[in-house]
Formats: sequence, C-alpha cells, structure tokens
Amino acid sequence: MGTDSDDLTTYRRTFLATTGSTAVTGLVAGCSSGGESGGESGTATSEQTKTDTSEAFEVTITQGTMPTTLDPHDHRDIPTDIAMLQSYEGLLSRTAEGEITAMLATDWERVEAGHVRFTIRDGPTFHKTGNELTPEDVAYSINRIVDDDIGFTSPQAGQLSGVTGAEVADDGRAVDVYSDGFNPIVFSEFAIYCDVVEKAWVQDNEKSYVAQHMNGTGPFEQTDYEQNQSVEFERYDDYWREPASVSHLTIESASDAGVRVNQLVAGETDLVVNVPPESFSRVENSEASVETAGSTRVIYNAMKATVEPFSSPKFRRAMNYAVDLESIIESALKGAGGQTGQPTLEPFFGYNEDTDPYPHDPEKAERLVEESGHAGVSIELHTPVGRYLKDLQIARLVADMIDELPNVSCSVKQRTFSTLAGELTDSDITTGPDFYLIGWGNATFDASQTINPTLTSDGSLTSWKNDDLDQLIEDANSTTDTDKREQLLREANQLCHDDAPWIFLNRQYGVYGTSDRVEWTARNDERIDAYAISPAQ
Repeated sequence: MGTDSDDLTTYRRTFLATTGSTAVTGLVAGCSSGGESGGESGTATSEQTKTDTSEAFEVTITQGTMPTTLDPHDHRDIPTDIAMLQSYEGLLSRTAEGEITAMLATDWERVEAGHVRFTIRDGPTFHKTGNELTPEDVAYSINRIVDDDIGFTSPQAGQLSGVTGAEVADDGRAVDVYSDGFNPIVFSEFAIYCDVVEKAWVQDNEKSYVAQHMNGTGPFEQTDYEQNQSVEFERYDDYWREPASVSHLTIESASDAGVRVNQLVAGETDLVVNVPPESFSRVENSEASVETAGSTRVIYNAMKATVEPFSSPKFRRAMNYAVDLESIIESALKGAGGQTGQPTLEPFFGYNEDTDPYPHDPEKAERLVEESGHAGVSIELHTPVGRYLKDLQIARLVADMIDELPNVSCSVKQRTFSTLAGELTDSDITTGPDFYLIGWGNATFDASQTINPTLTSDGSLTSWKNDDLDQLIEDANSTTDTDKREQLLREANQLCHDDAPWIFLNRQYGVYGTSDRVEWTARNDERIDAYAISPAQ
C-alpha cells in the first residue's frame, strides 16, 4: 500500500465518484413529481436473493456510541437507528442507490392533497408474539409518533413533517395517512422514518420494557441487551423475505477511533465506523479494507438564540468568521470533508449554489463581537466524543480559533453522545447546552427535512425564531409547483446563512473499516443493514 497521502488522494476520488452518482440518484428519487419516486404511486419490487444460510455466520459491528434506547420511536440518532433497522421495518425503504422501494407496504398512492394510502403486506410476523402484521399496527405506529395523546411525545414527530394521523382504510388492508395540506415529500419521509410496532404488545408492556426489548418484523430477532455495552440478535428464520446470511449479529461500541481500528485489525470485529484518515494504510495493510460513501450529514455548532451572547446575529456571524473551516478540514480530517455555508448539502433539492461558506476573517469577527455588545464574554462548546468523524478534534480547533479573538474566550466540554442527544430531543430546548457540536443527517435529499426540524419555529431542535424563514418553509411545504418550491428553499438556505443560527462546519464523509471475511457496501444514508452483509466469496 502507499502512503497516507496516496490513500487520501484515492479516497477523495472514490468519495467524489460515490457522491456524484448516489446522491444524484437519491435526489431524483426523493424530489421528482412532488417528491416521490415514480410520481404519486408505487408498487412492490422483486425480492433479494440471499446466499446459503446452512452454516453459522457471526458478525460484529462496532459503532462510536451505543443505542440510546430500543424503542424505535423514542430517538433521533443514527447509532440507535442502526440497531432498530435490524429488527424493525417501515412501510417503505430506499435501495442503496436511493430509490424508494416497498417494505411493509406493497402499494402506495396519493389519493388527494393531504391524503395518501398504503396497502399493507400480508405475511410478516412479529418476533416476540408470532402475530401477523395488521393495518391496525401500522396506523398505531404512525399515530404513536405524531400524536402526543397516544402515549408520549415522540422526538420523531418532526421527521414525519406535516403528517397529522392515520387510520385503517375501509377495505381493511390499507392505511390512510393524512397531512395538514399537501405534503410534497410524504413518501420520501416514509421511506426513511416510522418503524412499525405491534400495537397490542406496546400497549401491554411498560414503556421501560419497550425501551429494552425489540419486537419487530425484520430479519433479526433481538436476544440480549446490555445497556451501554452490546445488543445481540439471531437470524429470524420466519422472516417474510429470504432469511439473512448473518446467523448471529452483535452491535457494540467504542468511542475512541483508535480502539475501533485496533479491534478491526485484530479480527475482533467485522465492521467499524469513522475510520480516521491517518489509519487508512494500517487498515488496508491488515485483513480489512476501507469503505467510503458520500454522507448526507452536515456537522455544525448550534448556538442557542434565546440566550446571550448567541441572541445577537452579529455575534453569531462573528463566530463563523472566526473559524478557519478550510484549515479544520485539512488538519483534522486530512481533506476527508467538505465545507458548508448553509443547512442544505449539495446536490440536495433546494441547495443554493450561490451561497458560499463564510471566509476566515478574524478581524471582522473581532469587530462584530464589539458591535454586538458582548466583548469579553466566555463561552463553552459542548461536544460528543466518538459519534462523528474527529468530532472532539474539530470542536477543539473551533474553540481554539474563537479563543484567539482578543474579545472572546472559548473552552470545550466533552459529553457522552447519549446524554447530549437526550437533552436536545426531550422537547424542552432549555435543558440543552447553549453552544454545541452536533450532526444532522437527511436521507430524503430535500432541504426541508433539515431546515424544518432544526431551524423553523416548530422544529424540535429550534431555539432560533425567524418569521421570514417560517413563511418560506410553510410556502415550500404547501406548493405543488416544483420550480417554485425549489426557489423558496434556496431563499431559505440563503436566509439561514445570513442570520447564522449555526457555525457552519463540514459535510461528514462516511468512512468504514470492513473485515475481508464479509461483503458489504457502504451507503450514503449511513445505515448499516446487516441483511445486506454476506460472507466473502
């Protein structure tokens, strides 16, 4: 193998090729004809043919953090979602190429504005009870997310933006889903969100029990759970598709990237996340390789706009000018990242190509701090450790650059991701820190699904309020004119840049280490589907 520099050059070429093909495919699938693949309806496609399952094939996946819960509707993070998708399934899904495809629904159609219908598949059974999936289970699952009266306030309500409820259709095998007016991306939303649970099982058990036991219709049945340590699964032989190749699956975590790489190289795990660029050669020189994919995740520093000094737009813009983003990407990520200056990533629907990242201008930053009236302030940046590629190092560089301003002091506070995420998704913005590093993934490839939950007044992660932004997004979410909708989203992105509710940081690249004993292809939505893992030939 070559040097780290050679590896990075190859990596960049691979990433750009992956981004250029996969992300564009996802854009077409997620946003044509009002946001749905193939227009306003769809049908099931042929099933995947799996390899021979007569022999045991055990696989271990090591993430940066463990799942925060096993309740599929009580989280907002990818590490938890990766555990969920092994046992739980939704109505629709996406292929690795980004196309919407059938899952627990066999057909889907738009009946009228604000009303879509899903025909529910016969045959899937729930792991714990053996009961067959019913439309009542599907309607209950949707309502459990969007209706607080069903049991609790789900942090995923914003991920089904506009959906108001569901009910079993008159024919008994379909579910009608209603939205508050026309929902241009409703099928894209259901291709990513809303795992289906068994209504009676959830109602018969305490919420704490549901948070530690999984009962889905997916390819793997959960068999053991050690909180903050591991989740164990066995292949579900009564799965409605062909059984998985993997016979036993373990999901565990290590927050330190070096530990994950050590485990992979030693053969103690089969797939690890966020391999640091400086470890590429070491991985490739072992019985493993590096897998890459263009991520749909933006990394940013949120600033709570309801408290000083972040209530000042001038101060927030100053923080952006203080940060040398190009230097961070080169030094921390060795080039494995892209600069951002708006919430939406290229080439998502609504991305504004005329909106550039903030340039590094510490003199302007210093002047804006003075004009804001907050000169001499001390701020603290909270960051998770091990959740994102080089998250702690990026946070430290950001804090150091801000601290170099003569009129601002900045420090870093390390947090566990589960604790930080819990504070941010508890529907009470006051419990979270004032200044923090976080990432937001958006597998719908539509600008609204980043801006809606994180920046509009009704968003669950919002502290910044801007009436103009709210109106732009409301208009974009209600129009049936695709060109008009795109222009509204472009304007929304420019407004977010100008008012700077975030320090805009980097696009995350998906970088995985995989053992040579497995075959698996990285996806740009960051999902690790063990059903797609097979023994190397």
